[in-house]
Amino acid sequence: MKKNSNFTTHSCIGNPHSYTSDFLNKPIPHIMKGFVFTEFLEMVEDKFGFDVADKIVTESHLPSGGVYTSIGTYPHTEIVTLVVKLSEVTEIPVPDLLQVYGHHLFFLFSKSHAQFFEDVSGSFDFLEKIDNYIHVEVKKLYPEAELPKFEIERDDSKMEMIYMSSRKMSDLALGLIKGCLEYYEEKADIKMDNVKEDGSVVKFTIARHG
Repeated sequence: MKKNSNFTTHSCIGNPHSYTSDFLNKPIPHIMKGFVFTEFLEMVEDKFGFDVADKIVTESHLPSGGVYTSIGTYPHTEIVTLVVKLSEVTEIPVPDLLQVYGHHLFFLFSKSHAQFFEDVSGSFDFLEKIDNYIHVEVKKLYPEAELPKFEIERDDSKMEMIYMSSRKMSDLALGLIKGCLEYYEEKADIKMDNVKEDGSVVKFTIARHG
């Protein structure tokens, strides 16, 4: 399959600070697995250099000190803080950075969990499996993982995905969707609409070409 990280993202939310204000002002007691952090910092170093990765960790004043292990668990607010700091340093909007990271995670996932891709012929078939199969298996590996929920309706050319998560990181999900389409060498138009104004419920409408 082709892998190309040089794709164009489109910001769905303008102000990165308003996008994350709920997280920063009202900390939510959610946790995330350490590999989310280690992979994010590796991606930052690859794309922006070690100095930028070091700068965002140092200037974020994180409770963990910015020291992560892939099997550890850490407050979800720390990844939000790191993304916001990266946005400030690079002047790239937070939604765009989350999309790039989601794209990165999808291809990492395709290598580390190849079993989920067996006998799956296209993006819609894969996306349809997320909630009822993939997330079930992920919970077996990481019981404490807090995963978003998805409701899906589809036909051969169009899919509607309802994303539900109190973390409100739908742009990360959008990056994963884009990565999935690229992995299966498919093209589609993607529309993203907030069902709830706070971004905790978002509808993705994916119209596949051809």
